[in-house]
Amino acid sequence: MGFKKDEASSSSHVLSIPREDTPLLGKIQHLSSPSKTFANVFIAIVGAGVLGLPYTFKRTGWVMGSIMLFSVAFLTYYCMMLLVYSRRKVESHIKAAKISSFGDLGFAVCGPVGRLSVDLMIILSQAGFCVSYLIFVANTLAYLFNYSIAKPDPKILGFSPKAAYIWGCFPFQLGLNSVPTLTLLAPLSIFADIVELGAMGVVMVEDVMIYLQNRPVLEMFGGFNVFFYGLGVAVYAFEGIGMVLPLESETRDKDKFGKILGLAMGFISLLFGAFGVLGYFAFGEDTKDIITTNLGQGLLSTFVQLGLCINLFFTFPLMMNPVYEVMERRFWEGRYCVWLRWLMVLAVTFIALAVPNFADFLSLVGSSVCIVLGFVLPSLFHIIVFKDELRWHGFASDAALIVMGTIFAVYGTSSSLMEILAKKA
Repeated sequence: MGFKKDEASSSSHVLSIPREDTPLLGKIQHLSSPSKTFANVFIAIVGAGVLGLPYTFKRTGWVMGSIMLFSVAFLTYYCMMLLVYSRRKVESHIKAAKISSFGDLGFAVCGPVGRLSVDLMIILSQAGFCVSYLIFVANTLAYLFNYSIAKPDPKILGFSPKAAYIWGCFPFQLGLNSVPTLTLLAPLSIFADIVELGAMGVVMVEDVMIYLQNRPVLEMFGGFNVFFYGLGVAVYAFEGIGMVLPLESETRDKDKFGKILGLAMGFISLLFGAFGVLGYFAFGEDTKDIITTNLGQGLLSTFVQLGLCINLFFTFPLMMNPVYEVMERRFWEGRYCVWLRWLMVLAVTFIALAVPNFADFLSLVGSSVCIVLGFVLPSLFHIIVFKDELRWHGFASDAALIVMGTIFAVYGTSSSLMEILAKKA
C-alpha cells in the first residue's frame, strides 16, 4: 500500500496537534450506544440546507428533485463508508497511527498534500455554511420588520435592511467566536437543534393545511439547465461528512456503525424529501428561496422565523470552529488566536453582503467544495488505500465518482456563479 513506519510516526506527531474534528460537545468521554449514535448522526447532518429544498423543488420539479435528493443521500452514505473502510485499513496497517479525522486520513494516505486538500475544503465549506446563515438571518429579519407594500425599498441608517442586520450581527459574532472552547457553547448547540426541529415540524403542518386550501399547479420535472442547481443544494443539505470518522470512533459497536448510519441517512432523506415536497406543494410557483417567508407575518410564523434566526445565529460559532482549528494549526502553531478568528468572521461577513440569494448560495457551496469533500476525496483516498485489493467494479465505481464529481463540481460551480452574478446585474 505504500505506507511506511516513518510516515506513521510523522502522522502520529501531526495527530497530536489541534484538528478540525474536535467534538462539538467537548472531548469524547464514553462510547455511544446505537440510539445515541443515530442521534449524533442526525445532529451532524441536519442543518440550514433543508430550508432551501422547497425552492429547489420548484426549480427542478418535485419528482426530479426527489430523485436527486435520494440519489445524493445514497452516494453520501456510500462515500462516508468509504472513509470508514479506508481509516480501518490504514490503522490496521500502521499500528501506531490513530486517525481521528478526515484531515488525518488525508495525511496518512497522501501526505501533506492530502491534509492540505482536506483543510482547504473544510475551510471553504464551513465558512460557506456560515455565509448562508448570515444571509438567512438578515433576509428573514428584513422580511419580518422592514419590507411592506408601502415600503418596497426601505433603508436603515442609509443601508439596505439585509446589510444593516448583517453588520448588526457582526459585533455579537466577534464575541461568540472569541470563546476558546466549544464546551462553553454546548448548551447553545442543543438549543439550536431543538429549535430547528420544532420549526420544521410547524412549517410542514402549515404546508399541508395551505396545500389543502390552494392546490397550486405543480411541475414534476424541470429542464436540464436546473440539474446542477438542484444537485448543489441537495449535496449541501447533507453537510456532515466531515464528522463521520469522529462519530464512528465514539460508537460502542463499530460493526453496527454502517447499519446505524444507513438508517439515519434513510430517515433524514425521508424528512428532507417531505419538507421539500410539502413546501413546494403548498405554494407552487410562489415558493420563495427561504420557505419560511412564504408563511406570512402572523404570530406563529413570526415565532418560527425568529426561532430559526436564533438557531443559526448561535450555530455560527460552532460551524466556524473547524475553520479556526485549521487556521490556528497552520498559522499559529495550534494556539488560540483571537485576531485570526475575528479576521475570518469579517471575511465571512463581507461575502454574505455580496450574495443576494440564500438558495443560490447553497447551490454554489454544494456544487463546489461539498462535492469535492463529499465524493471526490473519499473515493480518491479509498482507491489509493485499496489499490491492490479492489476488483474491477470497485475500481470503476471509485473512478466514476472521482471523474463525475470533478465534472459536476466545475460545471456546477460555474453555473451557480453565473446565476448569482446575473441576479446582481
